[in-house]
Amino acid sequence: MATLKLQSDRLRLLAEQAVDRALRAGATDAEAAGFEAEEFYANVRLGQVEQLVESGSHALGLRVFMADPAGQRTASTSTSDLSEEGIARLVAGAVELAKVTGPDPFAGLPEREAFVANDADSLHLYFNDIDAIPPADRIEIARRCEAAAMSFDSRIQNSVGASFDSSSSHRSMVNSRGFSASYRRSYCGFSASPIAQDGTGAMQRDYWSSSARTFALLETPEAVGHEAARRALRRLGARRVPTQQCPVVFAPEIARGLMANLLNAADGDAIYRNASLFAGKIGEQVAGENITMIDDGTMVFDHTLADGSTLRVGGFGTSPFDGDGLPTRRTVVIERGILKELMLNTYTARKLEMQSTGKASRGLAGAPGIGGGNYFLEPGTLTPEQVIGGVPSGLYVLQTMGHGVNLVTGDYSVGASGLWIENGELAYPVEQITIAGNLKDIFRNVVAIGNDLDFRSSGAVPTLRVDGMTVAGS
Repeated sequence: MATLKLQSDRLRLLAEQAVDRALRAGATDAEAAGFEAEEFYANVRLGQVEQLVESGSHALGLRVFMADPAGQRTASTSTSDLSEEGIARLVAGAVELAKVTGPDPFAGLPEREAFVANDADSLHLYFNDIDAIPPADRIEIARRCEAAAMSFDSRIQNSVGASFDSSSSHRSMVNSRGFSASYRRSYCGFSASPIAQDGTGAMQRDYWSSSARTFALLETPEAVGHEAARRALRRLGARRVPTQQCPVVFAPEIARGLMANLLNAADGDAIYRNASLFAGKIGEQVAGENITMIDDGTMVFDHTLADGSTLRVGGFGTSPFDGDGLPTRRTVVIERGILKELMLNTYTARKLEMQSTGKASRGLAGAPGIGGGNYFLEPGTLTPEQVIGGVPSGLYVLQTMGHGVNLVTGDYSVGASGLWIENGELAYPVEQITIAGNLKDIFRNVVAIGNDLDFRSSGAVPTLRVDGMTVAGS
């Protein structure tokens, strides 16, 4: 990683130079964001390497502001040409574009005193052990994972493949109001997708994966392969069920997407445009009293290793500053069902006459959008088995298909497959069904929450049971 570190120092210097050039070219304020990464990806199918990619990239984005009596004129440009000429073109292009844009009374950088970034080192986002793994060993991990799935059961004779990917990246941000900060992040992960086939020739597939910021926290390839195989096998023999209203239990990986709609509905931009079912609802009950939803961009987890030592690792959504350069923070969006705070960046907060909640997300080009850090639903006390055990007859959802969510009306309808529950037991697989309801009702009808909160990505939601949903089948 020595090469990347040297490039990172240069990238931050180039960002500072771009900001200085923009001010000398007539900009009132300027902000530059730099990004660089080294990435690896390998895909293996039936033991053979089908795809292998090693790549490096770097780029710089610039936003400029020009004062106007009616507000700020703003424009942004980006480039991967970091030569002297490339930076000059970047600055000239942004300044010329700003001159012809209309003024916006809400545009502009945050106030100078707001820029106090969290300490990047204390967030434990980067580990160099990933880079020490030879490419051949990374490919072998994918091979072992697929082989473990294939050998798990004689009904698994084929595979979509297994993959290993990793990255080391660096992000810098500099602006004309005294802010200059950067941080590095690391990532690695692998997965397998086996195909199971029954005696009639019907096939089903599923997958499982393991990912982490450090190689030390990855599961074994054999454990991941076996779990992927088990998940594919339990789908064999799937059938349809009659249309009915019944309890629906969402597995954690599906519950995560369902409950993310709480944050999507609390998006400040959607609230401002009156395009959310939560518009005008701050301080009001929008979900059941058992629902507390939190977004936290500062989370760090303590992991106990095999030798008994403790390793501190930042979450997948953790970062020291957001897309505006403001410190990330913990935000209780929904507390005991009441909408407490919104997901806000600086621009939208000004529109709503509120303060940013540190939720700006930013690429290299364009204005910051709104995005979260690590989001989670506070867990309950029931085990997943107890949540399922309380259902006399209903659906356990393993997969959803489509994006049938209307955040204005709350209408929710998606294709689904999973396992049917009879007398509190998982009885048989089901497919070719649709689950439907309205988010206003779904959020209030969560009658059971599991204790199985597990951050396998930047979002985590435990097993959920929702009553009163419609399952449309035969």
